Amino acid sequence: MDYARAFAISAAGMAVERTRVDVAALNLANANTIVGGNATTFQPLRVVTQATAPMGSGLPSFADRIEEGLDALDSPGFTLPQARTEASGAQPRMVYEPGHPFADDKGFVAYQGVDAASEMVTLMGALRAYEANVAAMNTARTLSLKALDIGGTS
Repeated sequence: MDYARAFAISAAGMAVERTRVDVAALNLANANTIVGGNATTFQPLRVVTQATAPMGSGLPSFADRIEEGLDALDSPGFTLPQARTEASGAQPRMVYEPGHPFADDKGFVAYQGVDAASEMVTLMGALRAYEANVAAMNTARTLSLKALDIGGTS
């Protein structure tokens, strides 16, 4: 078994989950910023991940991926999951604050459309998934070291 492939899978998973943590933290940090009229204001982000399959084969089902196992990494055109960030398009959160300097005619201030509860859930889920990838990498490392020990004593 080629342990480098197992390490690559875990590393790709950790990279995706780190991106999720970074984006959730960024959204939470900017949750109380005011939506302005110019294009330089913060826009809430979301992480989109996508795994690609070999050319012309379409996306295989989960059962197909299990049957292929790690050998799927050898097929041409297969890549590990990649994460990208894009604007979430969330509507601004309108808060009634008539004394605020940025309040509109009706007394409402437009804050970023960040839901703190869902961002915290995303953050905790990403942390747990990151921990799972670390555990998988440590298991693969332990297995490879044991294989070296067995091979070295014969």
